[in-house]
Amino acid sequence: MRTPLSKPAVIAVAGILLFSSCRKNLPPFCNCSPDEIVATVSVFSSGLNDPRGLKFGPDGYLYVAEGGIGGSDSTTSCMQVVPPVGPYKGSNTGSRISRISQAGVRSTYVDGLPSSQTAMGEISGVADVEFIGHTMYALLAGAGCSHGVTTLPNGILKINPDRSWKLLADLSSFQMSNPVKNPGPGDFEPDGSWYSMINVDDRLYALEPNHGELDKVTQKGDITRVTDVSASQGHVVPTALTFHNSNFYAGNLSTFPITGHSSVYKISMGGTVSVVYTGFSTILGLVFDKTGALYVLENTTGNPFPTPGTGDIIRIDPDGTRKVLVSGLNLPTAMTFGSNEKLYVSNKGFGFPAGQGEVLEIGISCAKQGHGQAK
Repeated sequence: MRTPLSKPAVIAVAGILLFSSCRKNLPPFCNCSPDEIVATVSVFSSGLNDPRGLKFGPDGYLYVAEGGIGGSDSTTSCMQVVPPVGPYKGSNTGSRISRISQAGVRSTYVDGLPSSQTAMGEISGVADVEFIGHTMYALLAGAGCSHGVTTLPNGILKINPDRSWKLLADLSSFQMSNPVKNPGPGDFEPDGSWYSMINVDDRLYALEPNHGELDKVTQKGDITRVTDVSASQGHVVPTALTFHNSNFYAGNLSTFPITGHSSVYKISMGGTVSVVYTGFSTILGLVFDKTGALYVLENTTGNPFPTPGTGDIIRIDPDGTRKVLVSGLNLPTAMTFGSNEKLYVSNKGFGFPAGQGEVLEIGISCAKQGHGQAK
């Protein structure tokens, strides 16, 4: 299997920057000319089990949600996911949250969380993590009876200072009681398959792909629907979520086979959904930098089904100009910025043996010598 990023690579990017947006304390690449922008890619940490959402905590450590190792337990007492995706098999204890030091050293922060796998071998567990102040919250995607886990539904967990946890919000029950308008029958999962979670004004917002919904969860565990994406857009499988200038932005995976018709949607606080960019492939990550540029993580490009070595990151300048920042990623699943203005990407996020997942560190800077070359 090709692993183009097993050692640092420097990939040149030609882009048009809006120099008027460059102000004090903005990234050093803000004043680069188009031919001077380069991205340096290296492996920051490894030894992960299907890494997914990742966030830096208030302590400076990077926390990574892991899909885990799946399970072998089956259930028959509830509605199952239809073939060929289902039925699932699960485990009460197959997933975890890892903590990574500034030196890239991984340690287990929370262990013993649910993990499950489809009949096709795709694994889900903890989907994302987020912080409100110093308190961590975890989004579960691999729990619930339809996933072979009867002890815990899909939902949001509150992680206590002693690393114990409790269920804050039961998202499985909320979805069952509040169905969306246009779920995809072939993709339908009774407990949902939650993917992204962010904090906006000390409230958690969770995005679910297979039903197609964005929901708000308070610190008391109250759940309300922000918008039913399926009602206006159909079954587009929204996955990645970020927030910028008072609006949510969501990217979608779309259905298989991959056709290159994934989009970036703007969602107002009132729930109005509109398309702002289109023509992407299997979006699984979105982040903005301090200049207002948007970075789009594509899991697979140029192939009808997920394919290692074909993921990339597209940078969209504030004027709409798109350029490839990094290519050759191996089934990446999530992306975040660090305080050092570097990107961190969950790579080998599924389809690889346990322990082969990794986090990549991507520095963006000026190279006065001009275009860099892959090494």
